Amino acid sequence: MFETLESKPADPLLAIIGLFAADKRDQKMDLGVGVFRDDSGATPVMQAVKDAERLLVETQQSKAYVGLSGDLEFVESLFELSFGANVGLRERTLGVQTPGGSAALRLAADFIAHTNPDTTVWVGTPTWDNHAPVLAAAGLATQNYVYFSVADQVLDFAAMDTALSGAAAGDVVLLQGCCHNPTGSDLSVAQWQRVAEICNEKHLVPFVDVAYHGLGSGLDTDLVGVRALLEQVPEAIVTVSCSKNFGLYRERTGGLFVVCKTAAMSRVAQSNVLSIARASYSMPPDHGAAIVKTILHDNALTRKWQDELNSMQQRMQSIREQLARALGNNQGGIAHQKGMFSTLNLTPVQITILREEHAIYMAGSGRINIAGFREADVDRFAAIVGPLL
Repeated sequence: MFETLESKPADPLLAIIGLFAADKRDQKMDLGVGVFRDDSGATPVMQAVKDAERLLVETQQSKAYVGLSGDLEFVESLFELSFGANVGLRERTLGVQTPGGSAALRLAADFIAHTNPDTTVWVGTPTWDNHAPVLAAAGLATQNYVYFSVADQVLDFAAMDTALSGAAAGDVVLLQGCCHNPTGSDLSVAQWQRVAEICNEKHLVPFVDVAYHGLGSGLDTDLVGVRALLEQVPEAIVTVSCSKNFGLYRERTGGLFVVCKTAAMSRVAQSNVLSIARASYSMPPDHGAAIVKTILHDNALTRKWQDELNSMQQRMQSIREQLARALGNNQGGIAHQKGMFSTLNLTPVQITILREEHAIYMAGSGRINIAGFREADVDRFAAIVGPLL
């Protein structure tokens, strides 16, 4: 049976992790994998998370299954955190807990394929590397639209507008809610509203990936555009991850929300989503969701978490400003981008040389993890990389 198998290529980013770990040079920089790091290079557990876990150890009464929809209190808390206390929107939105944001994306993709297997999903370029494989695994056709020019370091909304205006009724538009991966460049509120207009005019369904809420300009402003979009469209799909903003990378905590035209339609859609989930992972894990719920249901823990999240956001913004100044060469846009990532206009050959000769590790696309910098690294990085840009 297994004799017919052929080896698959290693994931490039995971390969970089292995190479970095084996590198013995003192000045090595890991700007590849997308995790938050403090200035010592550590990815600490948030204190609010530790406090919530302590409470769970003391009070949790069972390890029984949480059910197909997951922890419903977590789902409600995540909806309100992401979209506000919007009762009208909540009434026509189904929500389920998922094993992380990636599983939410796959569940959404399977749901789209189940609902309309002939639809096309429009994907901006560049985008997160795993978007295309997830959509392909669900059997969905994709079409690209230009989102960002790496060479010019600008978001190309005119190209995006033109492309989406040519989409067919029933097509789906994949968007990122904030802190765009890999460019750090987000749509303005006015541009979100224009996307909503296009979706309504062309009968398109927006599919929004929210993975970095709170790491751009803060919880209060990061999703203003997404909320404006949801106020204007009759249907939408939104995936939410808690990996980055709660530091729960390994706990696989996330959610899927599907906005329908009516509350009755949302109940029908939910039955279909849960049927797909049952055949996939069955029921989501509890621990991460229990942590998030505990934090969001306790005012003191919520404040502590928000303070920690703000500190993370401020560290990355400070690094952005330092890096933009140090690089020069018209790279000032980096300071105005948001979140963990920016993408530099570097060739694969240059990226290989940076790794082999200077111990600077980044994705092959030129994406850098801003949170991977220590303050002491910025000037050295700029001196080496700046002349290449």
